[in-house]
Parts: sequence; C-alpha cells; structure tokens
Amino acid sequence: KKEQVRARIEEIGIIPAIRVSSPQDAMFAAETVCRSGIPIVEVTMTIPGAIEVITELAQNNPNVIAGAGTVFDLETARRCLDSGAQFLTSTGLDLDIVAFAVKHDIVVLPGALTPTEVMAAWKARPDFVKIFPCSQVGGPSYIRALKGPFPHIPFIAAGGVNQQTVADFILAGAVAVGIGGELIPHEAIHLRQEHWIGELARRFAAMVKDARIQRQSRS
Repeated sequence: KKEQVRARIEEIGIIPAIRVSSPQDAMFAAETVCRSGIPIVEVTMTIPGAIEVITELAQNNPNVIAGAGTVFDLETARRCLDSGAQFLTSTGLDLDIVAFAVKHDIVVLPGALTPTEVMAAWKARPDFVKIFPCSQVGGPSYIRALKGPFPHIPFIAAGGVNQQTVADFILAGAVAVGIGGELIPHEAIHLRQEHWIGELARRFAAMVKDARIQRQSRS
C-alpha cells in the first residue's frame, strides 16, 4: 500500500493542496481535481472539518489518494491516520511526525528548507522531502542547488508553483510539485466552475509530462 502510494505520487508528479474555508468547498475541490486526471489531494488541516473530509474521501472515493497537509502535531497525525489518510505532510520539519509515519507504514513528506533541515529530514527515513516555501527562496534554482549535494533525495517543490515555473521545477530535479491556488482557484470553487479547475489540471499535468521528457533527453 505504502509503496503504491509513493509510486503514484512519483508517477503523477502533482500534489494538489486544498486550502479552503468549508468542508463542502473541500469536497468539491477534491472531487473535481480528481475527475480531471489528478487523483491525489492534500487536505490541509486548516480546513474546518478536515478530518471528516479525509474520511469521506477515503470511504467514497477508493481511487483517490487522500492525504493530510499542514499536520502540526502527533495527535493530529493519529487522527488523520485513523480517518484513512494515505500520506502525511507538514509545513516544517517535525521529526516526531516522521517517526510516527515510518512506524505506521504511511507515506510522509516532511517540510524542510535549509540544507541542515534537509539532512535531518532524510535521516528520519521519509519517502520524500518537501521544500517549502520554494519560490520565495529562489524557486527552481534553489532546487537545483540542493540537488547538487543531495542527488539521492526525492524533492517535492511547494510554495508558489505556477504555470510559468512548474516545468522549471521538474527540470531542476523535483520529482513532484505541490500546487494550491494556482491549480484550484478560490473563485472557481466559489462559483463551482468544474471546467475551470479541469482545464488547469490538464494543463499542469501536460507541463509536468513534457518537462520530464525534456529532462530525460538531457541526461
């Protein structure tokens, strides 16, 4: 199960982060982006009723990989695991959460930013290391700089990834990207515009695929 989730994240290369103000908005966003070809969602714990949203997704959408984002503490991690979350991710580095996930055989993506944090994170044996907030510290060039000393670490770039930069993050060496409002705009959720989110999902997926082909041809 864990290996399948990890492989699926690597295969698709996009983790849509849902950060909205109601459980209804979260369900609409999750189901829409999944129907649009990206069957992965990160339900952030800042959403009211986030645990219930994960439970509903896990029970009623078996083809969706529903994970928990912005997990701040062990108690929240436990509740997310019990609700059916298939991965855990935190904004920063919490080694207790990583150890909990490793112990319970669930995919974990700790947040890190500095080389020191990257080293500490990877020693805890996570599946990926999420570099956040990426765009604010140099974007793709920062990922490229980290890949120099850490070529073996699978990085997920998150924070400010958009249509202009997504391909560059993949070319710089990120195995996947985390995308929030650029993929799931708040206005599209408010207006229930499925086709708007669908078009963005297809566009981002195509950009990731093309960038991977380009990166392969360079190596």
